[in-house]
Amino acid sequence: MGTRVAARQVLRWAEINATSSVFSPLQPLCTGCRLLCTSSSQNTLQQLSHEVAPQPRKPVADLSLRSLVDMGFTDSQAERLCQATSDLRGGSVARHALSTLTALFVLGLNPSSVLKVLEKCPELYTINESQLQQRIGNLRKLGLVEGSLQRVVCYHPQILSVPVKTIKSVVLFLREKCQFTVQQVTDILRDSPAVFQEERVQLEYKFQYAYFRMGVKQAWMVKSRYFRFPLDEVRGRHGFLERRGLYQTPDKKGQTLIINPKLDDIFNVDEDGFLTHVANASAEEYQVFCKMLAREWQEEQRQHGSVEADGDDDEIEEDEEDEEDEETSGRGGYMKRRKK
Repeated sequence: MGTRVAARQVLRWAEINATSSVFSPLQPLCTGCRLLCTSSSQNTLQQLSHEVAPQPRKPVADLSLRSLVDMGFTDSQAERLCQATSDLRGGSVARHALSTLTALFVLGLNPSSVLKVLEKCPELYTINESQLQQRIGNLRKLGLVEGSLQRVVCYHPQILSVPVKTIKSVVLFLREKCQFTVQQVTDILRDSPAVFQEERVQLEYKFQYAYFRMGVKQAWMVKSRYFRFPLDEVRGRHGFLERRGLYQTPDKKGQTLIINPKLDDIFNVDEDGFLTHVANASAEEYQVFCKMLAREWQEEQRQHGSVEADGDDDEIEEDEEDEEDEETSGRGGYMKRRKK
């Protein structure tokens, strides 16, 4: 009896996977099928194959509740997946839904984790098999070992929606422009994967702000998971402390006249903790400062935009002006603000 039940499940899976050419997460069951096909059970399996009448192939998007339950999802989880695939109508979903599920299972995620990943990033339903496998393979090449890779995908599944070319470009920027080591880049990818989706200008400014304006070196940026924090929050909290005399930019030798609070104490706490234990200020004071800072930032953006517009009038000197603007935004721009 147990042989008949197992055989039915294997045949049912073979029928479900007939529409996909990808490696199935249940391929081990195929091995089990071969084990079942002994001389005593061969006739039983052949008999069952005749009992299961071939059905017209349906689009992958029409995965049935039963097939999802057989994958290991609970009834409620299967219903949520079916609802999601029906909401995301389109040929790409129909073609790639099963291969997406397969890739996530092969990655080592359990059904609950797979559901959470797809609910966080429904875009994964539309990515074809080869692209998904290339992106996972590239993350492994960048140093994400088993365990870390799965945690990154669960924490920020959007990383799988980023093309390999984009990931490599950000890695090159962090290595060459920001001077992070290979291991530090891996740590940034593991702890702050969202940084690989940020606009290059914003990412460069965020690095320059910490390095030149706050005097923070690469190792401390990595250790404090600095790139996890929004740029507005970084500028707000640091600027607030600086104007209250509680933070001072180190000189060329790394010396300060006061003891600066650690990055963890500034950023790795909620706003109440920051104001109570670091800034020693009220929420009202901080809110007023942030509004003032936002106006200053908008004015800087407008001025920067007008400078760029003037630079476009002379195409011959465009490259030189870009280099000067980059240098100004890095060292000179921060030095000017430091004198205030």
